Amino acid sequence: MRKTGSITVEGHEMTVSNPDKLLWPEAGLTKLAYLEKLVSLSPYLLRYTRGRYLTTIRFPNGIHGKSFYQKNAPQPKPPFVRTAQEGDISYVELDSLPTLLWLGNLACLEFHASFDRIGEPVYPTEWVLDLDPSREEEPRIMEAAALTGELLASLGIASVPKTSGATGVQIIVPLASRLSFDDLRQFGQFVGQYLATKHPSLFTIERLKKNRGTLIYVDYLQHYPGKTIAAPYTPRARVGATVSMPLTWEEVRSGVSPADFHLLNVERRLREKGDPLSGAAGQDLRPVLSFLKQGTKR
Repeated sequence: MRKTGSITVEGHEMTVSNPDKLLWPEAGLTKLAYLEKLVSLSPYLLRYTRGRYLTTIRFPNGIHGKSFYQKNAPQPKPPFVRTAQEGDISYVELDSLPTLLWLGNLACLEFHASFDRIGEPVYPTEWVLDLDPSREEEPRIMEAAALTGELLASLGIASVPKTSGATGVQIIVPLASRLSFDDLRQFGQFVGQYLATKHPSLFTIERLKKNRGTLIYVDYLQHYPGKTIAAPYTPRARVGATVSMPLTWEEVRSGVSPADFHLLNVERRLREKGDPLSGAAGQDLRPVLSFLKQGTKR
């Protein structure tokens, strides 16, 4: 027999279908437990999905069942759910706790946010380098992240590392200056090429995975309009119920693993560390980009 219940959030009553359904069986997380975790995550997650086009991944029968990406807003949708039209797609704007819990009840287990912002000129508010391992278990990923952070720091650029929640790490640089996505791709290519040349046994900028061997791909191409990133604090549909977690550089140098951060310990983590990304100062990359452009003209 299928069970249903209801919850009232910010004055909106919502149905919870199959609250006892196991979404992450190994972690023992039911749909109701998941919704409770989303409440705790919401002040952090919503900060990075608000004002962006949302792509979700739905797992109606839990992480081991069939899944599908959803860009168009699911129908029917409650009146409190806001949407944004882009081309022929009506995206959900994930900007409130009721919307988050509505999506959670639909078994949306991952939330991926666009780099471009809703209704604003196409200029990024952050620059992102994605360090993507070529193998499922990559013990060197934090070493790679630390080397990338050190390179940026040597250029006078402060950055924040973030686990993808899967196997990789993303290096995020909040921006204080208005730059184009193409300018930042040029800078990303420079950084990737430098790392691959300096550390050829660790990094590559080879796009084809079959040609990377065991190297870690410095993906500077993902940061572009229409593309998405696993939003900070999104859960991931993996056995360990991992969460995409912003880190401190001290944690990276200590060799933490992306698997260390998950729905079962995320509340304690947030109480202890807060959000390392929220207080990061915007960086002016124009001097570095100007220097690079001058160098290419010589």
